Amino acid sequence: MRTSNVNYLVKKGVSSVWKNFIMSFASFSILLVSLLQISITVLVMMNLNIVMGNIEDTNEIAIFVEEGATTEDIEHIRSVLENNSELTDVKYYSKKEAYDKFSQQMGEFSDLLDYLEENPMPETFFVRVKDIKNIRGIVEQISSINLVEKVNAPYDFAGALVNIRNTFTVIIVAILLVLTIVSVVIVSNTIRTSVFARRNEITIMKYVGATNGFIKLPFFVEGCFVGVLAGVAAWGVSWFIYDSIFSLFTDNLTLWEMFGFFDLIPFGNVSWIVLLSCCLAGAALGTAGTMISMGKYLKV
Repeated sequence: MRTSNVNYLVKKGVSSVWKNFIMSFASFSILLVSLLQISITVLVMMNLNIVMGNIEDTNEIAIFVEEGATTEDIEHIRSVLENNSELTDVKYYSKKEAYDKFSQQMGEFSDLLDYLEENPMPETFFVRVKDIKNIRGIVEQISSINLVEKVNAPYDFAGALVNIRNTFTVIIVAILLVLTIVSVVIVSNTIRTSVFARRNEITIMKYVGATNGFIKLPFFVEGCFVGVLAGVAAWGVSWFIYDSIFSLFTDNLTLWEMFGFFDLIPFGNVSWIVLLSCCLAGAALGTAGTMISMGKYLKV
């Protein structure tokens, strides 16, 4: 196909958006809502991963060392823990430091510890697990270290956290899948209506020798163009909504930090990625809807 023909068909596809404004606006609106929901859902998922990671970081594994361990033994345990790629933030507390830490955790009941004749706290290491899903296997590794008496780990919390993350992942993937299918179906039905409205024009073009590609290209351009417009609009609305919600967490940061809502992603850091993704997704959905409609309903 000659370049002049391609330019003509592209211009015809873009102009048909305005000539068939009502149907194009219907496609635009549906794609806008779908892309908006998809972009917000993805942004929420990204931040949920950060929140889950923040919550994971607040849960430590306590490793109690047997009584009578020497300085060399302590250094050996420290070395093993620091060389374990699954662990991070290895901290050592002597008996006195462990006692002071426990006393602070007791809060107003710390006075009860004054009745103890001697310090009952063992020398202790505190570590964090990079991937909380592997916590049981890591605890078994730590327990096998010489002179490690006991390991306390938040098994129940870790299991609940993993289940919550998996549940959110399944829900969000299902939402994205449903939105994608709905968008493609509605766009294809809109293009079908557009094809039906121009059936006489298409028949005439076929009689004068126009090829299938020549007839179909304007419809593909129309679907792609509407999709890109919807992507840009979805990007702008997403920015407004996201910033409004984002400010709720940043204005009262101290309160939300207790629940892991910190280090969230500002929209400005990912704005161009969101814009590109929305435009590409809109173009893909618009084109996919056109392909389905043309293949099923346009008999040329």
